[in-house]
Amino acid sequence: MKAVILAGGFGTRLSEETVFRPKPMVEIGGKPILWHIMNLCAVHGIHELIIALGYKAEIIKEYFLHFYAINNDLTVDLARGETIIHGTNHLPWKVHLVDTGLHTQTGGRLKRVEKWLEDDETFMFTYGDGVADLDIAALQTFHQAHGKLATVTTVRSPARFGRITFDGKRVATFYEKPQASEGWINGGYFLLNRRALDYIDGDDTVWERDPVEQLAQDGELMGYQHYGFWSCMDTLKEKNMLEELWNSGKAPWKIW
Repeated sequence: MKAVILAGGFGTRLSEETVFRPKPMVEIGGKPILWHIMNLCAVHGIHELIIALGYKAEIIKEYFLHFYAINNDLTVDLARGETIIHGTNHLPWKVHLVDTGLHTQTGGRLKRVEKWLEDDETFMFTYGDGVADLDIAALQTFHQAHGKLATVTTVRSPARFGRITFDGKRVATFYEKPQASEGWINGGYFLLNRRALDYIDGDDTVWERDPVEQLAQDGELMGYQHYGFWSCMDTLKEKNMLEELWNSGKAPWKIW
C-alpha cells in the first residue's frame, strides 16, 4: 500500500518556524516531523510514499536528495573532489516528490497525485503535521471489512476542530471546524479507494469540505475510532509539547 502525504501548505499558524521552511520539515527531536510520519508508515509495511509539495518545495527535495549524506558518515576528499558516503543506514523507502502547486487546496493536491495511483487502488492519505500511535494494520483491516470508498481515522480533541457524528460505524455527518463542538474529530489519517478522488473537482477544492461531506452523505465514509495518542502540530505550543515528549524518551507515537 502507498501513502500520500500533504506537504504543501503555508503553515501560517506556526509562522515562527514556517517562515524558514515548510511545516513538514519542522523538527521534533532533530528530525523533521515528516520523518516521524514516514516511520509510522514504515513500521506497518508502507514503504512507497507520494509527497504532495507546494510551499518551499525545494527544501523537501533537497532533504531527500541528500538524505543518505545527512544520515550517514562521510569522507570528503577535497584534493580529489570526491565524496564517499559510508552508508550503513539504509531505509526501504521509495519517495515520489510531486509539485502540486503553491496555492492548491488540500483536495486539489490529492487530485494532482491521482496519476501516481493504480486504478481501484487503496492507499493511505494523511497530512505532514500530525503524529499518532495509530495501528495502521488495524485501520486497514477495518477499511477492507466495510468495503466503502473511504475511512477517516477519528480522535478525541477540543472544539476548535471539525466534528464527526456516527450512525454505528458509518460517518453520518462531517462538519469542518464549526463554531462549537465536542466529541470525535478528523484525525487526518484516511484510507481511500482511488475512486474517492472522483469527488474532487479541481485545485480549489478543499478535501475536508465538499468531497468528504458528500462521501458521508452518500454512505461511502466510515470512521475508525482511535483511542490512543494523537496530536497535530499547528502551533508553537503544540510543537514544543511534542519536542518535550520526544526528549523525555516517552513519545507515544514512536512505535518503530
